[in-house]
Amino acid sequence: MRRKNNLIRKIYREKDIDKIDRKIEMLGSNVKFDAITFTNIRLISSLIVFFVVLYTTTIGYFFAPFFTIIYYYLFEIILIEIPLKKRIRKLDHEALHFFEILTLTLESGRNLEHSLEIAVFNVESEISDEFKKTLFEIKFGKTLIEALEDMKKRIPSETINNIILNITQTSVFGNSIIETMYNQIDFLRDKQLLDIKGQINKIPNKISIVSVLFVVPLILMLVLGPFFINFIS
Repeated sequence: MRRKNNLIRKIYREKDIDKIDRKIEMLGSNVKFDAITFTNIRLISSLIVFFVVLYTTTIGYFFAPFFTIIYYYLFEIILIEIPLKKRIRKLDHEALHFFEILTLTLESGRNLEHSLEIAVFNVESEISDEFKKTLFEIKFGKTLIEALEDMKKRIPSETINNIILNITQTSVFGNSIIETMYNQIDFLRDKQLLDIKGQINKIPNKISIVSVLFVVPLILMLVLGPFFINFIS
């Protein structure tokens, strides 16, 4: 394993491996591979694609590099980029409910750490699981600020990271955390509303694309069909 790691680190730059490692970390705890495993599989499978195309097509020397490059980049897009975007949307969707519960708990007079414990106990979601990890790290010696800063590295959503940043700054400077949370909740509501409006605005474009691909050709077939039949006859 050490030899494979050394080989990968000779092929890839250290910052590229670290970049992939950070992305994988943001995919959540369900991911079963690390940056070294990912780069190993991508490299080996890309070589397999190259030789398969090279020896199975008549002009493989032309197609092999082309298909290999496409596969190489699609491998990361499919395994990392697309799941990462899905997780961002999921976390953003869950954020409003979680932070509403957290704010209600804070209003009862509890401190932030205790309020987080109650919130994660009552909310079952992926963002709640991330805060559970944060509370677990606090129990093993980290301060709340350190644990929240580490949590930001596991969260791909800029929206949630900005909320965590505001929470940490409020804790450091002693501002009203309840007021801060209300501002963040208002921001999340506005963002969700804008996202919904954006999806609604995309519907006409999607309908237009469907019409162009399916409805228009069908109408052309119905209109021009008799002429083609007469022409053939």
